[in-house]
Amino acid sequence: MTAILSRLRTRGWLTSAYMLPVSAVMALPFYYVLVNTLKSQQQTTGSPLALPTSPDFSTYRRVLNQVPVAAAFANTLYVTVFSVALMVLIGAMAAYALTIRPTRFNRRFGKLLLLAFVVPTQSTLIPVYQIFVKLGLVNSLNGLVLVYSAGSIFCWFVIQGYMATLPFEVIEAARLDGCGPWQVFWRIVLPLIRPILATVAVFQTMWIWNDFFTPNVYLSDPGKSTIVLEVYTSVGQFQVDWPAFLTLSVMALVPMVVFFVAVQRHIMSGLLSGAVKG
Repeated sequence: MTAILSRLRTRGWLTSAYMLPVSAVMALPFYYVLVNTLKSQQQTTGSPLALPTSPDFSTYRRVLNQVPVAAAFANTLYVTVFSVALMVLIGAMAAYALTIRPTRFNRRFGKLLLLAFVVPTQSTLIPVYQIFVKLGLVNSLNGLVLVYSAGSIFCWFVIQGYMATLPFEVIEAARLDGCGPWQVFWRIVLPLIRPILATVAVFQTMWIWNDFFTPNVYLSDPGKSTIVLEVYTSVGQFQVDWPAFLTLSVMALVPMVVFFVAVQRHIMSGLLSGAVKG
């Protein structure tokens, strides 16, 4: 027993000795970004990795006064909340319909959805953009929400794998008690799949909040820019104000870091629950 404990202790020390340098390397970009928000332009370009001689928070004040940060955050929050809610709802409903009734049509339709899942977004960009132009949804936050709703396929793909592990005896019992399809879905299935819904919602939230490509294509009004677009527009054509650029980057990153730390246990619980069920 003593030999086993000694071996485990040695293995723990070796793991720590390996992980600490790796963690330091991974943390270096975050250190670089954060430290240079507290420097002047000259200090940033002259010694980017050095600590600031005296921390200067004037860049934060300047960015808040010159950039519509509050409006960009509001636009990003609006698009993120409604897009994630729509994707999770559509994905859960599709997974429920295709899993609860495994007919030949549903199986073929599921394969068609898988085919759409692997199609790159860039390959459908032009035709989708033309459709949105005709519908008057370009340069619109609601149109951007509809574009993101295509991510429902990813939600369906993840949720249906988890839903296949549910105890269908409970669903059959609810049917025998007189519950219709909608009642079974809202009162039985949704509470049972809550862990995977939370996991999918977290992944989609981080994707939409940090996405640059889609807003850059579909939005042209500066008043409707997301926070990531504001970071991009802070880069000049011939010169970059690095402290301002990095300060905006920190402002865009902090909400997602806090969000991820707050909900990481939901991610693990959803993934582990799906792994051990059945």
